[in-house]
Amino acid sequence: MAHRAVTPEEYPWYDYSNYSFSLGIDAGEGVYLSGHTASEHDPDSGRIKIRGGMTDQARVAYAKIAAILEAAGRSLGDVVRVVEYVRPGGIERYGEAAAVREEVFGAHHPVVNTVPVGALLRPDALIEIEVTAGPVGAGPAANSGPTGVVFLPTVQAVDGQGDIVGAGDVAAQTEAIFKAAGKTLSALGLDFAHVVKTLDYFTPEALADYRDTGAVRRAFLGPVYPCAAGIIMPRLLHDDALIQYDFTAAREDPVAVNPGWKRYEKLTYSPGVRAGKRLFLSGQGAGNPETGVMEHVGDVAGQAEYTYGNIFKVIEAAGGGKENLVKTIEYITPDALPRYREVGALRAKQLAKPYPAATGLICDQLLRPEMLIEIDPFAILD
Repeated sequence: MAHRAVTPEEYPWYDYSNYSFSLGIDAGEGVYLSGHTASEHDPDSGRIKIRGGMTDQARVAYAKIAAILEAAGRSLGDVVRVVEYVRPGGIERYGEAAAVREEVFGAHHPVVNTVPVGALLRPDALIEIEVTAGPVGAGPAANSGPTGVVFLPTVQAVDGQGDIVGAGDVAAQTEAIFKAAGKTLSALGLDFAHVVKTLDYFTPEALADYRDTGAVRRAFLGPVYPCAAGIIMPRLLHDDALIQYDFTAAREDPVAVNPGWKRYEKLTYSPGVRAGKRLFLSGQGAGNPETGVMEHVGDVAGQAEYTYGNIFKVIEAAGGGKENLVKTIEYITPDALPRYREVGALRAKQLAKPYPAATGLICDQLLRPEMLIEIDPFAILD
């Protein structure tokens, strides 16, 4: 197996061995970290607690990240991508987190994706931070080489003055986003044929017309449609935004991976896309990929078990196994939160060691009202 869990000898914040995820996975070509908050064990109460405001929390999260990277033989200077998940109570103070990021990275400027979320699993957390460290490449100014991965900063439908384009129209905003992303890709010597993953966040107000964005995707993407996930959040970076996008591209030719699910023939995304040894996967829920019927309605652990089973089918179709799973993001709805702990036990039973890096987030809702969880995975093949 090509990857290993990152296990710092000194990690004073809590005992990470008790969880069904790794602090980070070292895959050789890159290090992929779980999302980290300012959580730490409080010896007086015997519980995990979070203290301080946005500045203090961001500093603790980055201190954890630095310790994990050091254990993997990397440093903050190797980070190529930062994803900062910010809860509603923290978005107004996000400038403080950006200041801490500049403080810890100095002259180094990784790509930043900013995701306002419905809530974080730790109720006192204002921010959760997830990073990827090199030598995978980053945009917009990186030269990642012929086999590199390129991450674009979060793309919004804004003009040069920062005003929203296509106000009130999710399809128009999506088109503006794709035009902006196309310019960035072109500057890197790439185009949409190199895009292997799209992740879009949109608001509840956009849901009624969200299907209209499929025509925009069809006009720009292909011939191999990238993997995708679409997650509903209560608000986005711009007050007037209905949708925002994160794009991942690869310099290697993408190859679609499908276990044989015919419904994807009509969609503008693939179950999986392989670029070299990296396997990008679409977000999966408990909808039966053959019939469309939602499985395990009302049972978040049952939905998670069914979803991971389908994820493994995609990995197997690419020639891998569950041991190749490197990272997951689990989006859960508020209705799933009371029983979400059961998913941790399920992961311990169903996933291979070393457990993948993981991030858990609370969204506003998912595309189908019966869905309690959507899992966004990433794998690296042997």
